[in-house]
Amino acid sequence: MKNIKVITLSLSAFLLCSPMAQATTYITAKAMVDVQTGQLKNQPLLSIDDGVITHVEYAKQPNLKPGDNHIKLDELTLLPGLMDMHVHLTSDPTVPRSERIGQSIPRKAIKAAYFAKKTLHAGFTSVRNVGADGYSVIAVRDGINAGDIIGPRIWAAGPSLGVTGGHCDNNRLPPELKYTATGVADGPWAVRAKVRENIKYGANAIKFCATGGVFSKGTKVGIQQYSQDEMNAIVDEAHMRGLTVAAHAHGTSGIKAAIVAGVDSVEHVSYVDDEAIALAKKHGTWFSMDIYNTEYTLTYGEQNGVAEENLAKERLVSKRQRDSFSRAVKAGVNMVFGTDAAIYPHGDNAKQFSRMVKLGMTELQAIQSATINSAKLLKVEQSLGQIKPNFAADIIAVKGNPLDDITYLEHIEFIMKGGEHIK
Repeated sequence: MKNIKVITLSLSAFLLCSPMAQATTYITAKAMVDVQTGQLKNQPLLSIDDGVITHVEYAKQPNLKPGDNHIKLDELTLLPGLMDMHVHLTSDPTVPRSERIGQSIPRKAIKAAYFAKKTLHAGFTSVRNVGADGYSVIAVRDGINAGDIIGPRIWAAGPSLGVTGGHCDNNRLPPELKYTATGVADGPWAVRAKVRENIKYGANAIKFCATGGVFSKGTKVGIQQYSQDEMNAIVDEAHMRGLTVAAHAHGTSGIKAAIVAGVDSVEHVSYVDDEAIALAKKHGTWFSMDIYNTEYTLTYGEQNGVAEENLAKERLVSKRQRDSFSRAVKAGVNMVFGTDAAIYPHGDNAKQFSRMVKLGMTELQAIQSATINSAKLLKVEQSLGQIKPNFAADIIAVKGNPLDDITYLEHIEFIMKGGEHIK
């Protein structure tokens, strides 16, 4: 028999040599915002394996093994990656709407990929895209998930549901073309079928238009569009399939009907009253209120080709919406961060934080709206929205303390998504 040489290895040595052994990434920083408690914690040490935070310690240095990575952010403050619950990645506010009509779905998908990268580079590691032509943003989401392109985590609603001739239809073309937007459906069974169609083609959220809107032609902002029976059917079908539902609603009756139907969030919420606030608190409904974009529209809208009809509606609704925001904050309604990115340039999302603080939120409440609250809305609060063990390593860093000055969030110095160092 040939001599057999036996080699013994310790377990630790075996793991270091094994192709299964994974390098650990460590992050040290000056401070970290605990978004749950509102505390600023000094000298955090984060351990990250396979895109997930495994340990959070303080006033320690990492015990590095060969191949480990140590990211030193000695002058920066850490926060969870930010989340915007109302974006439209296919749309560009600098392109007149008359030109957008001629854009193909593939062209819009390319736009969405470009704006997705800009959004991530602004520190937003998760977004909810509440409406896009075709299934363009679903394709972008799938491309990001496959590693083909760079962008945030996306919850994509597909085409927004709307009534014939209402907001979410397209009323800018002559009748002889017989054009109807993809998401249009009338009647309880028709809207159920449209929800099913969106899910069939990959939607992981649903959005419908409960009232008229600012940027549509021929609709009144405050007028309810879908009936209560239709809204009930949309929400029931989506919830039966495990998807969250967003309702575009400016007007009071549409807001109330959407809440009664059981939507997860109401978008815009411009004309709110005491009954609507009480209903939202009773049902645990989230309000997503875009209070920054009006500044951009009223400043640059005319030069960007926005029609006078739409500018007039913006002037009509903007102050009322801001008053409603302050009222809802004071009443303690559930609030998430939603900006309607596309009405203003993508990448400027964080400019809304300072307006939220100006209109009644504390800095912590504003930060929570874009972290733990948005995670709760999406039902991912056990994996996103905080920096703690077993959560995804979606992490940003800024200079200074955003609990003292929220505008630090407009200048992101470091971005990590799922353990990948983005910036």
